[in-house]
Amino acid sequence: MLYREAGQFKSSYAADQQLFPIRQDRIGVILLLVVAFVVVPMVAGDYWFSAILIPFLIFALAALGLNLLTGYAGQLSLGSAAFMAVGAYAAYNFQLRIDGLPMVLSFALAGLTAAGVGILFGLPSLWIKGFYLAVATLAAQFFIVWCLTKFPWFSNHSSSGVISTQKITFFGYVVASPREKYLLVLTLVTVLALAAKNLVRSSTGRAWMAVRDMDVAAEVIGIRLMPTKLLAFAVSSFYCGVAGALYAFCYLGSVEPDGFSLDMSFRILFMIIIGGMGSIPVSYTHLTLPTSDRGAVSGGAASLKK
Repeated sequence: MLYREAGQFKSSYAADQQLFPIRQDRIGVILLLVVAFVVVPMVAGDYWFSAILIPFLIFALAALGLNLLTGYAGQLSLGSAAFMAVGAYAAYNFQLRIDGLPMVLSFALAGLTAAGVGILFGLPSLWIKGFYLAVATLAAQFFIVWCLTKFPWFSNHSSSGVISTQKITFFGYVVASPREKYLLVLTLVTVLALAAKNLVRSSTGRAWMAVRDMDVAAEVIGIRLMPTKLLAFAVSSFYCGVAGALYAFCYLGSVEPDGFSLDMSFRILFMIIIGGMGSIPVSYTHLTLPTSDRGAVSGGAASLKK
């Protein structure tokens, strides 16, 4: 009785096309944002920020990116962790090799780099689908990790490819405490989630869903399969790349290629399968799932001692 659309009549096209057309949705989102931005920073401790909330948001962002690709566009991918690795190492190199580059711009460029790699490995989707496409993206998982380990330039000639991220600064202000990192991650995740919500309501999102339901019929009605599928891979990889940059800079502080393993890719895939594919909110319903492995939690706890 408390949640129904009956009686909420739309008197204009703009009202019907609102991001959240149902009043209860708008109220719920506002309350959730107030709790996340105001209440949680006041009551949560450093351990909760470092070991639970920050990784929860980061993996939610990666799951959101995969959900756009698999849940909306119908393209299965098993390489999400690899695209996170691309984002992490790209952000590290942008900060290392370009003096004075703003951190937010580094995260954006890292996402774009991952998007470019995603387009490259999304090309097989033009000819194959289903299990065979999953195998192709699985190859991306191993190939990217191998490249980051084999070529020392990506890790600034560090042994075994391990990188230690730089300080997070915004206009001279250093983001150092777990609470500040949480607010940074929360802000970026909120902006990208709203962008994804708006994207799936656009003509692009409708084209993705048409390809997902029946690609032959979608092509008959005029949807171009190649740019539609490749755009889905690009957007999904962009989200995973930003998540990987946040994973390295705001969560662990030090990462290695083997840390972005196939196990992490499956974990992200299970998040959207268990929550339900084809819906933006389900990417945030994995709070009861183990978003961090034992080593990652140890890393988060270790960061509190520094």
